[in-house]
Amino acid sequence: MRVDKWLWHARFFKTRTLASKLAAAGNIRINGQKQSRASANIRAGDVLTFPLNHHVRVIEVVALSARRGPAPEAQALYIDRDPPQPKKREEKIAARPYGSGRPTKKQRRDEARFTGKGEIG
Repeated sequence: MRVDKWLWHARFFKTRTLASKLAAAGNIRINGQKQSRASANIRAGDVLTFPLNHHVRVIEVVALSARRGPAPEAQALYIDRDPPQPKKREEKIAARPYGSGRPTKKQRRDEARFTGKGEIG
């Protein structure tokens, strides 16, 4: 089966055209070998490596599909061999404790002075 068609069937890409463009750009590796053709054939047991959403995906092909089915059916087509991705650190905003009520006028002025908002000049 063609690699672009399988990637579309397995729901890694919304359209087959997107999968074809990725393959034609030479961004897909099949069993470690760089492929620059969307028509490259794959079979069960092959390992695909390709970039997707800012990280590299490593996928082992388990089965081939005759059609693009629902998501649970698509997830049965592969085993995800990705190395664990680092968690994105979210910055916490300084927040008032829950239930402390509305800030007083003095607290609002202090906060405005601290953040630089509300200053004239």
